[in-house]
Amino acid sequence: MPTMRLALAQVNSTVGDIAGNAAAVRRWSRRAADAGCQLVAFPEMMLTGYPIEDLVFRDSFVTASRHALDTLAADLAADGLGDMAVVVGYVDADGPPPTSAEATPGRGRRDASALLTGGRVAATYFKHHLPNYGVFDEDRYFEPGDTLTVVRFGGTDVALTVCEDLWQSGGPFAAARRAGVGMVLNINASPYELNKDDVRLSLVRRRAAEAGATVAYVNLVGGQDELVFDGDSMIVTADGELLARAGQFTEELLLHDVELPSAGDATPNAPGGTTQAAPRSSGPVRGEAIRGEDRGSDDMAVERVEIGSAPRPLRDGPAVGGIAERITDEAEIWSALTLGLRDYVNKNGFSSVVVAVSGGIDSAVVAAIAVDAIGPDRVVGVSMPSGHSSQHSRDDAADLAKRTGLDYRVEPIQPMVDAFLANIALSGLAVENLQARVRGVILMALSNQEGHLVLTTGNKSELAVGYSTLYGDSVGGFNPLKDVPKTMVWKLARWRNADAGRRGGEPPIPENSIAKPPSAELRPGQLDTDSLPDYEVLDAVLNGYIDYDQGRADLITAGHDAAVVDRVLRMVDIAEYKRRQSAPGTKISVKAFGRDRRLPITNRFREGV
Repeated sequence: MPTMRLALAQVNSTVGDIAGNAAAVRRWSRRAADAGCQLVAFPEMMLTGYPIEDLVFRDSFVTASRHALDTLAADLAADGLGDMAVVVGYVDADGPPPTSAEATPGRGRRDASALLTGGRVAATYFKHHLPNYGVFDEDRYFEPGDTLTVVRFGGTDVALTVCEDLWQSGGPFAAARRAGVGMVLNINASPYELNKDDVRLSLVRRRAAEAGATVAYVNLVGGQDELVFDGDSMIVTADGELLARAGQFTEELLLHDVELPSAGDATPNAPGGTTQAAPRSSGPVRGEAIRGEDRGSDDMAVERVEIGSAPRPLRDGPAVGGIAERITDEAEIWSALTLGLRDYVNKNGFSSVVVAVSGGIDSAVVAAIAVDAIGPDRVVGVSMPSGHSSQHSRDDAADLAKRTGLDYRVEPIQPMVDAFLANIALSGLAVENLQARVRGVILMALSNQEGHLVLTTGNKSELAVGYSTLYGDSVGGFNPLKDVPKTMVWKLARWRNADAGRRGGEPPIPENSIAKPPSAELRPGQLDTDSLPDYEVLDAVLNGYIDYDQGRADLITAGHDAAVVDRVLRMVDIAEYKRRQSAPGTKISVKAFGRDRRLPITNRFREGV
């Protein structure tokens, strides 16, 4: 059996930075070549970044992507890498976007994969299954491909597929079995959510069995607005054996020698003789010796491309990629939040962040995430005590600053609040909100004056029920805790402190911030439980209602108190207008506010009414 030295380049791309992404492909391809690699694969849409959203409608953007692909192929050869195969994702087009009056069915923008070798684009493939759920809107942007590309390289047949092709049965993987391929290469931009790595492994095993072939799965890593990509690339044999697996949330090159059947050894599992080249909506791929096969029950044509030149000979073997250890739930989430914040800050050109540190748990966790993400010298923490701020909260804020090493400042707000009250008569809730809004003004003033990105600190539970002050504590450009329920905030704090202890460092979060009852401290003796159910109860109801779309009857059947359900659901429903104005934040759950959960603000439907 031929042995192929395969490299899965689990790397970080940036949307729109086509030149920078191409440079990354060249840089990582050189590393792969130096390790004796014969074929290296990069993630979905590597050249353009992912998701590109409405950029796909711009002809100039698509043209830049296609030009960069051709240039990259030539540059790789000029780098002395022409004898290595490089698979990379990009955006292609064989017609105008659906927004154009000239649009025609079956043609348009394509989520594409290309194999580069010998200084040229040798083969291309268009993604077949287009997800249109959760954070995905690919039916809006792309046309599906209808042809599986099989490349004969190094004595074996390799099928090219893209991301969602793996998540659905039939289609490309069924066609791959019919074509008798030795390996299916699947390039991905699969966003993180908690425990998704457990789902992926079983899914890759199912598709490997369906194709009757080894599956090489490479995934993107890095943050893009609300999304974060966790890597977790892997190689799985047809019988389900996990050969190699990369780590989570790390850029790395997973290098492994894979034994594959010789081309022609595997018997196609469906009838269909060789015919003329199968029609392809974009025209023939740019390769050699192209031939086609009839469509099978999977309704996909098979288009074959034979690479005439032999791959570079193997040396210094064998290469064993190893299997990276899985990390705990809390470690997963913390890694996602730090990576998401780091890339949002760095990719958008912010030099530093500023966060209000109140002494409470949420602000302490946000500050600790920020310090882990970009370093203490780039984090400003501002304590803004009012006349209602307790001494222990002031002390806890100062303790946090000492533990983390961030730039700590104190800006008392009571004189500013008093100045407002001397000029306008306010009472009750209006005075509470005034304090929050004065704090928001201070943070935004520091942002304008010094260039910091303001981090807001509201958690998912508070956003769900509207427990925040619009233009006050909700002010900010990014929210690391936007998709983190309050109960998970406490778990993260305890995990982060324990992790510091295991590493011999100082726990960053004061124990008092974790242990004390949460309070906004906007009036004497105030506690969150004055306005909300206990967070353990609240989060359980919110999880069912928001993440899993359970109705009132479902929640009550699940054991929740009817009065609590009615109260919580009403708070969630009437707070939609606040959530619509909230800052972006990293998605970690099945259903995050914003990209996942989209409800009308004007909406009179109420559960149980």
